[in-house]
Amino acid sequence: MSQALRKLTGAISKSKTILIFTNQLRQKIGVMFGNPETTPGGLALKFYSSVRLDIRRVDTIKEGDNVIGVRARVRVVKNKVAPPLRVAEFDIMNDEGISKVGSLLDVAVELGILTKSGSFYNYLGKTLAQGREGAKQHFKDNPKFAEEIEKKIRETVASGKKIPKEIGDEQAD
Repeated sequence: MSQALRKLTGAISKSKTILIFTNQLRQKIGVMFGNPETTPGGLALKFYSSVRLDIRRVDTIKEGDNVIGVRARVRVVKNKVAPPLRVAEFDIMNDEGISKVGSLLDVAVELGILTKSGSFYNYLGKTLAQGREGAKQHFKDNPKFAEEIEKKIRETVASGKKIPKEIGDEQAD
């Protein structure tokens, strides 16, 4: 693996392309201290990679008994091209991929554009929907409303308000 990656690195750099490897995690038996998880294939892939992402399923999204998607947490383990150790959570729906409305909902709540009290989502004192999936459906049913929320998010971020580095971090102004 190491010899192949040494040869590939130069060609990839010259051709300005990207190479994506997917790998699995395995458990080391008998590890008392440290992380018992390891990736098969040795250390070469960890060394030569520019960006490494740890993707984990946090929750399953169900409609009745049917699984329609998953909530995933992605953690940047290694990054040579940007700040490392960032964390993001988003919905991956089986029929559409990464859910844009789910991400809009998360960021709007994080920035205080939408408020959440219990399982209800509110906008300007008015209740939008109950539950996360209900709020996402409200966004899908009202594209003008979704555009308005996206515009407010962009304005808020452009004004200098910081989005937290990790889910649940407090705003630092």
